[in-house]
Formats: sequence, C-alpha cells, structure tokens
Amino acid sequence: MIEQQTRLPDQIIVCTLRSSDIPEDFGNGMLTSLLLLQSSSGLAKQRNDIIRSSETFDILLFLDDDFLMAPNYIAEVEQLFLRHDDVVVSTGNVLVDGIGTPGISVKEGAVLLQALVVDPGWRPDLLSDIYNGYGCNMSLRLDVLRRNQIWFDENLPLYCWLEDVDLSRLLAKHGRIVKSNKQRGIHLGVKSGRTSGIKFGYSQIANPYYLARKGTMVFSKAIAMASKNLIANLVGSISPEAWIDRKGRLKGNGLALFDLLRGRISPSGVLDVEKAD
Repeated sequence: MIEQQTRLPDQIIVCTLRSSDIPEDFGNGMLTSLLLLQSSSGLAKQRNDIIRSSETFDILLFLDDDFLMAPNYIAEVEQLFLRHDDVVVSTGNVLVDGIGTPGISVKEGAVLLQALVVDPGWRPDLLSDIYNGYGCNMSLRLDVLRRNQIWFDENLPLYCWLEDVDLSRLLAKHGRIVKSNKQRGIHLGVKSGRTSGIKFGYSQIANPYYLARKGTMVFSKAIAMASKNLIANLVGSISPEAWIDRKGRLKGNGLALFDLLRGRISPSGVLDVEKAD
C-alpha cells in the first residue's frame, strides 16, 4: 500500500524484535529507502528507537502493520504540516476500525478502502482538535520532540496501552493535536501477536492510573476509562466474544485492583501478572 502512495515517503523504517520477523527479500524492488531496526521488547522502546533514527527528518508517521492508507494519505500529512505550523500531532480518519471485531483481512480491507475512498457522497474537509492521536496512524512534528526531549514512556511495557495518549498530552503543551478527515485509512485490527487477556486486563487499570498520577490524563477520565473496561469485561465474561478473552481481562482487572489496594500498582506489574495465575 505504501508504494501506491501519490507522495512516497522519504524513508520507510521497520522496527522488529527479531531479524527473523522480516523476510529476507523484504524491500526488494521498493522505490523508497528502507531502514530495518531491531529493538528490545516493548512498543514504547521500539517507537523511541525509530525516533532516534529519524534525526534528519521533519515529520514522522507511525503506522501499525495492520493499517491501510488511502493513496493520498502521506500527501495529505505533508500538506497539513506545511499549512499549519502550530500542529504537533496529526491522526487520520479511520473509516473502518476492526479493533472491536474479529479483525479484517488485508484483502477485505483493501476492497473496503477502495470503495470508501471513491464514494462520491463522502467529502472530507475537516480539521478538528482532539485529546490524543491514535497510535495506529499518528504523525509527529519531530523538532518539537527534540527541543523538549519528549519520548514515549518506556515505563509502559509490552503493548504499552495508552502510550499514544501519554505522548499526545505531553506534546499538547507545545501545539495542537488534530484529526484530519483527509488522512483516510482502515485499521484491520489483527488479533495475532497482541498481549494476553490477563496482561491487557491488568494494563486497563494500571495504565490509566499511572498516567493520571503522572499528569498526562485527568483523574476523572482515568477513572471513567478503567470503570468502563471493568464493566465491559464483567458483563462480557457472561457471554464473551470469540475474539476477546473477557475472563482473562476481568482477572487482570481484579489483580490490578488488588495491587491498587495494596499500594503497589504499576504498569510494570503486567510483566509478572501471569505468575499469579
């Protein structure tokens, strides 16, 4: 999908945990410069390693490997940052998000994207201020990060849930966080490779609490988010979706609340939570 962009990126950076995660012929025939990085575990660490390797660039677009861009996505990112020098974070309009479904195949996603992009009834021309960028498709103005030494928080381990909220709120002190309806795409919501139910359930409580203590999320929002997740897992555990481990998430919620009562809750608790299983 990247090679079909009307404006090709200056460089593609792929960061993995193991060299075996990338096929040997990956990048063959590409028109764009390709940089392969190998990092230690943790999404925040991987994102920071990508930032460090982008010191000669102005704008960095983070894409999950299950996000499909409309052909003009990168061109729209470039134009937005050129026109609006007060924007520090931009996120696109996710036309279809498979995160709350069993997931969407690449083939199905490509068909959906083509149909939605050419739909004459859809006329995007909006730029709205939002609370945070969406990590699956999020563009950053790098000079602001460099000047202010802002990084993704590596105290959020593994899947690093809410790392996009944390970084966005740090950057919000220096400019606008916006959503552009001209940056269109589809998030497939692939389920393989994600954190286990128990671990994610722990993070659903621990991470909002951590960000509230840190000051990058107001306590009322953190409480509302944690409560919503707890209720969803409690109700969902009665008749869970096939693609969500509701019982595992509920157990993770309970372990996090127990740690909260004991005064020892921390995002890093997710690293040991399954030992209590």
